[in-house]
Amino acid sequence: MSVRPVRIGPVVVGASEFVVVAGPCAIESHERFDKIASLVGRAGATILRGGIHKLRTRPDSFQGLGDPAIAIVRAVRERTGMPFITEITDAQQVEALDPVVDAYQVGSRNMHNYALLKELGRAGKPVILKRGFCGRIDEWLHAAEYLVRAGTDDVILCERGIRTFETAMRNTLDLACVPYVKERSSFPVLVDPSHGTGIPSLIAPMSLAAAAAGADGIMVEVHDEPTLALSDGEQALTPAMFDELIARLEPVLGAIRRPLARESLKA
Repeated sequence: MSVRPVRIGPVVVGASEFVVVAGPCAIESHERFDKIASLVGRAGATILRGGIHKLRTRPDSFQGLGDPAIAIVRAVRERTGMPFITEITDAQQVEALDPVVDAYQVGSRNMHNYALLKELGRAGKPVILKRGFCGRIDEWLHAAEYLVRAGTDDVILCERGIRTFETAMRNTLDLACVPYVKERSSFPVLVDPSHGTGIPSLIAPMSLAAAAAGADGIMVEVHDEPTLALSDGEQALTPAMFDELIARLEPVLGAIRRPLARESLKA
């Protein structure tokens, strides 16, 4: 089936260009988020990610800054000109997040949260729907249909790895799902090799494989000092590693005749 492109700000996902989404797992401070945004934007990312609210397995883990991060996002988004996506964990967050969010991300744990999906379908913004870590492909596509029936056609699927018997990596990245769902739906597909592997050295190889498999882009975590990160630092790329990823990615994209989407920063 042909892909229906989705526009996130000035960036189109699912068209001829390959899109890179990058940023920290969680927004920790204005200074750090602004620095990371500049670094990933100059290297080749066109969409900025960052967690405002975080669902964590352990209740004592960092849950995100919450609403105080909204002012940080507003300032960084305005300075860089990069569209911004963030995970939404509760339908009650829509009103506060709406002014600074260009697309909402539904995390793995909420793929089956149909009340949230219905609310987002009515919200008027694109939605990136991550596959549940125990979700079958048909369940993932049915979840996307909840968004469509609620009122939005601007849905992007994101493969982020599934839980299997294998424990060497954080998850098992199912790259076969990329061509499979593109044959059976019109949704663009992103791949998240950060959550999919949990191992920084594997992120670049899996990004190259994702591009070759037909993904419309990747979503990766980048932190300027991963050892100090408050969330998922063990799987974050350093800025130097992210630069290397982009350098390795471009020849693969050239081979499949798909240019890397690029947009220069405002300042």
